[in-house]
Amino acid sequence: MTVRIGVIGAGMIGQDHIRRLTEVITGAAVTAVTDIDRARATEVASRIGAATPPTGSDLIHSPDVDAVLVTSWGPTHAEHVLDAIAVGKPVFCEKPLATTAEDCLRIVEAERAHGRHLVQVGFMRRFDAGYRQMKDVLTSGAVGTPLIVHCAHRNPTVPDSYVSAMAAQDTAVHEIDVLRWLLDDEISSVQVITPRATGKRFSHLKDPQIMLFETANGVRIDLEVFVNCQYGYDIQCETVGEDGLVRLPDPAAVGIRAAGRHGTGVLQDWKGRFGDAFDTEFREWIASVAAGTEPTGPSSWDGYAATVITDAAVQSLESGGQVITVDMKPRPAFYGATS
Repeated sequence: MTVRIGVIGAGMIGQDHIRRLTEVITGAAVTAVTDIDRARATEVASRIGAATPPTGSDLIHSPDVDAVLVTSWGPTHAEHVLDAIAVGKPVFCEKPLATTAEDCLRIVEAERAHGRHLVQVGFMRRFDAGYRQMKDVLTSGAVGTPLIVHCAHRNPTVPDSYVSAMAAQDTAVHEIDVLRWLLDDEISSVQVITPRATGKRFSHLKDPQIMLFETANGVRIDLEVFVNCQYGYDIQCETVGEDGLVRLPDPAAVGIRAAGRHGTGVLQDWKGRFGDAFDTEFREWIASVAAGTEPTGPSSWDGYAATVITDAAVQSLESGGQVITVDMKPRPAFYGATS
């Protein structure tokens, strides 16, 4: 079976996923593309012979679309996901699921009322080989009960449009999701503190930031978010347990000996670091749609949880570093006992 995909949003990430679905993943065909920029949608669709419905709703209701990929502007996500649920079509939504907790809950309730899991949220780190190995180690009990997690998320630079709240909403949100999954635990409080700021930033931005989380089971997590580190794109994660620790491996790279030095290159962007994870994410999603089974990736509830936790982080940042309790609704049994 070839799964016919309709893509809402033909920007950078939308076009990258279209390339993935048409050139990398088997069993999928992009049959429709729409974007608020009609000329861009037409140009992208013409390369792959896809239709260009005038609106997201037209695309979702098209008989030539089996499943929907939402990569449009964040505030439009809830509208398109709810529309896909209403017609019973599987929908993959890039993060955020929605820009408000209230809209995330609307999606959760709509999916529960439908009675079947249709939504997957695009947190790709759960599909990264290193994180999956860490998950296996923690699940096996090889390092004992987790006690502390140390993380870092570093980017070489960010544009002027990047504001302080985005450190939680756009950057740390990936750690928030993957840590809930790694630990099978929920984040219950957050504190954001700002050390001495780097001079290599735009003046409106607080960078770096240190985010401190506590889980329901008492695990303490520290996360350094440094988006102007200059030297590269660097993702670190180490979980300390009662009997040992497990550390996320750095991407494999050749060692170079030259000019009296020995070193390895450092990746410069997220595409190089998580390209394989994106491929695996879509490969598994397409397989679930083709088989008529429920998606195995992050759910609507995970999208809601991430939004509530990032909201608390922004509140802590704006309060000057107060500890903020995460105000999350009870998890419905529909979404299982853990993340």
